Amino acid sequence: MLIAGPNLTLDRILRIDELRPGEVLRFTDAIIAPGGKGVNVARVGRTLGFPAVLVALAPGRTGRAVVELLQDEGLELDVVASGGEARAASIVLERSGRVTVLNEPGPAIGSEDWSAFEATVAERLAGHRFLVCIGSTPPGSPPDAYGRLVRLARERGVSSLVDASGESLAYALEAGPDLVTPNLAEAEGILAGDVSQPAAERSPDVKDRALEAAAAMVARGAGTAAVTVGAGVAVDGRSERWWIDAPSVTVRNPIGAGDSLVGGLVGSLERGDDFRDALGLGVAAASASVESELPGLIDSERVLHLSRRLSFRDE
Repeated sequence: MLIAGPNLTLDRILRIDELRPGEVLRFTDAIIAPGGKGVNVARVGRTLGFPAVLVALAPGRTGRAVVELLQDEGLELDVVASGGEARAASIVLERSGRVTVLNEPGPAIGSEDWSAFEATVAERLAGHRFLVCIGSTPPGSPPDAYGRLVRLARERGVSSLVDASGESLAYALEAGPDLVTPNLAEAEGILAGDVSQPAAERSPDVKDRALEAAAAMVARGAGTAAVTVGAGVAVDGRSERWWIDAPSVTVRNPIGAGDSLVGGLVGSLERGDDFRDALGLGVAAASASVESELPGLIDSERVLHLSRRLSFRDE
C-alpha cells in the first residue's frame, strides 16, 4: 500500500499517576518515538507482512531526525523536505486509564511544498492497488488536499481510502473515495457541521448512530464507509449494511487503534482478500493495538487470535 501521511510527529508517551492542570508535575515514565497516523499504518503493515511505503513531509532538522528513527525501525519512506520543524505530540497516560493527547499543528507549508508532496505521491502510485490518505495536513495545505489525491489515484487506476476529519474529510468525500474510515465523532462532526461534536460512545444507541453515519458518508460520496466506535465498526456499502462487534481487550493506550485498523484492512485488500475478511483483520489489529503503549505496535499472533473472536451481523 502507498500511504500519504504528510504530518510526521515525534510522540512523547508520558505516564503519570494523575494529571492536575495548574501544578508542577513529574512523569514517572517517558517513551519517545516517531509518530503520526501514517506511521502507525506503516508499522502495522510491516508487522502483518504487507508491503507499505510512507510518503511524508520532513520539516527541518527534527523532521530529518524522525525520518532516521523510522528508517531504524525498517519502514520504507519517501520524504519531501519542508521548512519549520517537525511537530510533537504528548500522550499522557494516567493510572486511572484516562488518556490526554496534546497535538501540535505542524509547521505551515507553502504551495510549492504541497505540490512537491503531491508529485511524490504520483510518482509512487505505480505498482500499488491502494492509496491511503490519513491524518491531518499541515497549515497551508490546500483545503481539498486529500480530494486531489483521491482524484489522482483514480486517474492512475488506484483505489483510495481516506481517514481524516473536518474539512479534509468533507472535500475528500466530494472526490468520491473508495473507502472512508472515520470514527463516530469525525463522521457526526461532518454531518452536523461541528468537528468537535462528542461521540458519546457509551450511549445505548451508539451502534444505530454509527450505522446512520456510515450511510450518510456513502450518500456524500464514499464508495464504502466503515465508521468506528469502541464497541465495533458500522459498515455501509451501498448494497450492504453490517456491523462488527470488537473483541473485549484490556486498553493500555487507545491512540492509534483506527490507524491499525486501516493498516490491517488495506494490506489485506491489497493481497486480494474479501472485504469482510479484510475488515475483520483490521478490527483485530485495532484491538491488539490498544493493548500496547506504543501506537501501531502490535503482535501478529495476537491479531490472528483476536480475529477468531469477531462477530459479524447484517443490519
